[in-house]
Order: sequence, then structure tokens, then C-alpha cells
Amino acid sequence: MDRLARLNDDMLPFAAHLGIRFVAAEPDRVVAELTVDDALCTRPAVAHGGVLMAFADTLGAAGTILNLPDGSRTTTIESKTNFLAAAPVGSVITGEATPVHRGRTTMVWQTRVTTEDGRLAALVTQTQLVLPAP
Repeated sequence: MDRLARLNDDMLPFAAHLGIRFVAAEPDRVVAELTVDDALCTRPAVAHGGVLMAFADTLGAAGTILNLPDGSRTTTIESKTNFLAAAPVGSVITGEATPVHRGRTTMVWQTRVTTEDGRLAALVTQTQLVLPAP
């Protein structure tokens, strides 16, 4: 199964609940989309910050998974988010995660979340711990 199909078909339950759709998946770049529906919003009707963070976290974790040694797992140990623009209800946001560091014990990913008009909505940097195979 190719990388993209694996991410879309073997989605984590929370990511599936959010409606994340992976559109590109390579060891050095992961891209996904998410439609901002009313259930994901705060008031006024814009995406809740936690949704943007969870979206970005999912992409960074997916990038790490694509780079893990066989049998290894990962977990997020740190995440920093800058919120820069609102993502209105009904819009589609895009996330693009790229590696900053891919080491043996940790990986650091930066995810840019943009709105349909190309505005940067959030910039997220996260650290993933690489857990060796049991």
C-alpha cells in the first residue's frame, strides 16, 4: 500500500473524526486538507484553535511515522502554535508539514496551516519522540 493510501485508510479515530484528508505523503513532506464545519468552530464562526493544533499535530505525527524504523512508534512531546489568521466556517484549510530535524530519538516538524486564500492561519512546531520497537 502506498504512503498516501496508508495514511487515509489507516487513519487514527480522532483524525478521522476531524475529517482530515491526506493529499500528499512523502518522508520529507506531508500535506492534508480539512473542511471547517460548524462543529469545529468557536464564535464567531471560525475554526477553534484546538482544531488547528490537532490538525497540525496529526500531520507532524504522520511525517514522523513515514520516517520511523520498522516496529517503532511515536508520540508528541512538545508543540508550539502561533495563530495568525482565522479560518471561517465552510472553508478548506491546508496543512503542510516539513521536517526540521529527523534524528534517532526525536523528530521536529513544522506545519504551516493556510486558508483557501493563502493566508497563514497557524504555524506549528512540534517535537515527536521516537519510541523503539518493544
